[in-house]
This record gives sequence, structure tokens and C-alpha cells, in this order.
Amino acid sequence: MSHLARLGAAVLSLLAGTGRVVLFLLAAAHALVRPPFYFSELRRALLNIGYFSLPVVGLTAFFTGAALALQIYEGGARFNVQSVVPSIVAIAIVRELGPVLGGLMVAARVASSIAAEIGTMRVTEQIDALVTLSTDPMRYLVAPRLLAAVIAVPALVAVGDAIGIMGGWLVGTSRLGVPSAAYLQATRDFLEAGDVLSGLVKGAVFGLIVALMGCYHGMNSDRGAQGVGRATTSAVVSSAILVLAANYLMTEVFFSP
Repeated sequence: MSHLARLGAAVLSLLAGTGRVVLFLLAAAHALVRPPFYFSELRRALLNIGYFSLPVVGLTAFFTGAALALQIYEGGARFNVQSVVPSIVAIAIVRELGPVLGGLMVAARVASSIAAEIGTMRVTEQIDALVTLSTDPMRYLVAPRLLAAVIAVPALVAVGDAIGIMGGWLVGTSRLGVPSAAYLQATRDFLEAGDVLSGLVKGAVFGLIVALMGCYHGMNSDRGAQGVGRATTSAVVSSAILVLAANYLMTEVFFSP
């Protein structure tokens, strides 16, 4: 019975945590549609989440596309189908690798940053000061970051897709001997609008997850430096796991046979 009790306690704890996150998200959505709106915080969050994440997302996408082209060429050589390199690189980057790797890079950089910032504000009682000044922390801290992430991460995914395809093109034309015109033509022929749209939708969902986890763990961090550290770690880990889980669910919805 003790094993069943521990299992039941774990399940109840998981359900309680899920419920708290859902209620937090509903409160943030409610704060997002009610004035006042803090556009200065939104601009700052857009810069932090979008512009400053561009180098790491771009480099990740470039080297992923380059390595993918090499791997597909070597694998295709066993079946004499090396000509599929451009199309598979483009589809894999746009459908899967671009959104997922972009989401994970943003989770590593942004979720930790948001959790550390808000957690430090909680520890130093700055959030209590906001309440004292009649400023809703959900409207001032959480809502702008959620909206900025939903806007910025799809843009990062789009840029990452282009850079990843460019990385595959560079390797294909310089190392594998594929003519540039033929590579670009194959990419245009096999890439469809639905592929691009599905990746952008994934990016928006991943951005929401990353910002939500960062804000939630930051707002609920324990007092002291150790509490902020635990909140930062929990934000990154939960963001990464939820990004991968959400990616599977959306792939089932978009591309299930």
C-alpha cells in the first residue's frame, strides 16, 4: 500500500501543478486584454526574446542545415538517391528542426532569463512594491513577456528556417557538387506553404510555453539565492520537456496519416 500511496501522491502533485499553471495562464490572458498596457515592457521583451536570441538561433539553424545535408547525402548514396538532398533538407528544417531547435535554444536562453529576473524581483520584494504602487504584476511583468514570445519566436523560426536552408545549400553546392540553380529549384518545388505555416504555428506555441514557464517559476520562486536558482533550472527543464511534447502533439495534428 505504501507504493500505491507514493504513486497516488505523485499523480496528485502532478495534477495540482498542472492546475496551478493553467490558472496562471488564464490570469495572464485576462491581464493581457485589460488595460493598462505597458508597451515599454513589451518592446523590451521583444528585444530580449527576439533580437538578442537571433545569433544563437541563426548559428544553430545554419550548422544543423549543413550537417543535415551531409548526412542525407551520405545516406542517400547507399541507395543512389543523392538528388533528394535539397528537398529533404528544406522539409526537415521547416517542418521539424527549425521550430524545435529554435524553441529549445529560446528555452535555454529566455526561460532562464525571465525566471531569474522575476525571481530576483520577488526575492528583493520588488513585486510587493509594485502591488503597493497599485501595479498588477501580471499585467506589468507576465502579460508583455507572453505576448512578446508569441510574436518573436515565430519570427525567429522563419529566420532560422531560411538560414538552415542556406546552410544546406552552401554545403550542397560547395562540398557535394550540386548545381546552385538545381538545388534552389528543388527546394522551391518540394516546399509547400503548409510546411512553412505549420512551423510558424509551432513557433508561436513554443514561445508561449517558454515565456509561461519562465514567468510561472519566477513568480513562484522561493526566497533566497537558492530559490532563484531552483526556479531558473525548473523553468529551463520544464520548457524543454513541454516544447518536445507539444511538438509531437502538433505533428500528429498537422501531419498524421
